[in-house]
Amino acid sequence: MINSTHGSYFTLGAYMETGLLKYLFFLIILTLYVLIICANLFLIVLICMNRSLHEPMYIFLCSLFVNELYGSTGLFPLLLVQILSDVHTVSAPFCFLQIFCLYSYGGVEFLTLAIMSYDRYLAICYPLHYNTRMTTNKISMLTALIWLYPFFINAVIVFGLTFPLQLCGNIINKVYCDNYYVVKLACSDTTLNNVFGLSHMFTVIFGLIVLIIYTYIRILHVCFCGSKQTRQKAVSTCTPHLASLLNFSCGCFFEIIQSRFNLYNLPNMLRVFLSLYWLTSQPLVNPLLYGLQMSKIRMVCKSLFFRGTQ
Repeated sequence: MINSTHGSYFTLGAYMETGLLKYLFFLIILTLYVLIICANLFLIVLICMNRSLHEPMYIFLCSLFVNELYGSTGLFPLLLVQILSDVHTVSAPFCFLQIFCLYSYGGVEFLTLAIMSYDRYLAICYPLHYNTRMTTNKISMLTALIWLYPFFINAVIVFGLTFPLQLCGNIINKVYCDNYYVVKLACSDTTLNNVFGLSHMFTVIFGLIVLIIYTYIRILHVCFCGSKQTRQKAVSTCTPHLASLLNFSCGCFFEIIQSRFNLYNLPNMLRVFLSLYWLTSQPLVNPLLYGLQMSKIRMVCKSLFFRGTQ
């Protein structure tokens, strides 16, 4: 029995014996991590260095790309170390730090996508009042909210509620540290954790879902009733955002289903893939979606790469 998690360790139980294939997996994961860093960093620099992209939508996009780097850094280094290791253990303080990083990454991601929905709603439904409604002060406040709220709420959940729990085991059946799995190991009362989690889900998360649905209903209404130019603007700016939102929602749904329900009848490799999808797909997909689909970003990239050939 583990009376305190201080100074103890957790064992990540989802790793399999892969023999020499572990070096192949290591190279694949390392390649993905390098691609994520290069693609997101390139778009961050591109947005920061080009004044034509200093608009609300691209500022929120820049925040999104920074978050992809943050979330990837919270996952990939430990993943790479564990793939090559023969003993899959991680110290409790580091495990809780990873939980905080990954959960705050998810919070920032979802909140950013919700605020981007609101931004697109104002731009398409109220184009003449957009600049007066989406002011510099409002952008600063929304950007601060995107980062401060998830960090605060997850600090409360991880370090205020989960960290003090007395644990009766130390095996987490995943390839990374997860708050839900740690709480399941508790032999002390977890009522407060459950009530707080459910309250947060049915207030903040449900409220953001309602906001996203409402904004897209209004956008669709304007598209059907508006001009061809309005429809083209909506399609060009909303398609990558909607694709990113659906991709992230599907990833979160996979993670919730495989965590909350007993899916041990599924192959272990599939369960590992489902648990990693929500953390690895967004950092890879978002640079492609926004880099290829957003016309302004595409034009700036063309002018940058083909400047010397003109």
